[in-house]
Amino acid sequence: MAFASSLAPFFAPSGTFGARPDKRLRADAPGRFVASSSPPPDVVVTREQGKNARLIAALEKHNIHTLELPLIKHVEGPDTDRLSDVLRNDKFDWITITSPEAAAVFLQGWKAAGSPKVRVAVVGAGTARVFHEVSESGDQSLEVAFSPSKALGKVLASELPRSNENSCKVLYPASAKAGHEIQDGLSERGFDVTRLNTYTTVPVEDVEPLTLNLAISAPVVAVASPSALRAWLNLISKVDNWNNSIACIGETTASAPKKLGLKSIYYPTTPGLEGWVESILEALRVHRTSKEAPKC
Repeated sequence: MAFASSLAPFFAPSGTFGARPDKRLRADAPGRFVASSSPPPDVVVTREQGKNARLIAALEKHNIHTLELPLIKHVEGPDTDRLSDVLRNDKFDWITITSPEAAAVFLQGWKAAGSPKVRVAVVGAGTARVFHEVSESGDQSLEVAFSPSKALGKVLASELPRSNENSCKVLYPASAKAGHEIQDGLSERGFDVTRLNTYTTVPVEDVEPLTLNLAISAPVVAVASPSALRAWLNLISKVDNWNNSIACIGETTASAPKKLGLKSIYYPTTPGLEGWVESILEALRVHRTSKEAPKC
């Protein structure tokens, strides 16, 4: 059964899950994670190392104890080196950016190309935030000019404005593992789309056994991408009857566990940090209720 945050939002009162002096477990080195002296976690947060801080801070406000266990890391894609040349030698009506990592990689290539004038369409506030530094610097060469009504790639593809009635050229720097719904959706509307696979993700495999055992015991695992979900399932492949909850950042990520037949999937109807936190809290509420229910 899947749960969306269109349910009445649930915010845990202070202390609901128990105030604890140390609310997280930490990594001792990139790619290797060890458990410190701390109570068992409520939630495992799984984004790439260094990118979990905002979620952890938001959960700490509700006294939620987190275990930081990055499950993926980003590496260069097959088209990483082509990006700056393409930006230097061609002109596009739009650059479509659908994730914070895609934004960070794009900015590197854009600067290497001499910061040409570009107009950017972004999916989600987190992606837009990556461009704030450029915007605040007063550089007029990069304009974040469009965001869809809902932070989904398919909505971007259906709503992106056409600059003219003739050919409208779009550059789509993406993960090599991203689907084709954006480029297909835009192409069907008559856009001329150039996709570059500028990065990809690989699973983190070196996890200390004690940390993994703690992660498996947590009621909720929070994932922000299908890649993170696959990495988690690979880690627990030898665990019998793992059936705790999965809290996804949005509908696109949630489609992965649904396709695999997993249960207890929680996700917000609108992707983003606030809805993600609501979904995690809802998963914890259901878990707590089920534990407190009398056994027949």
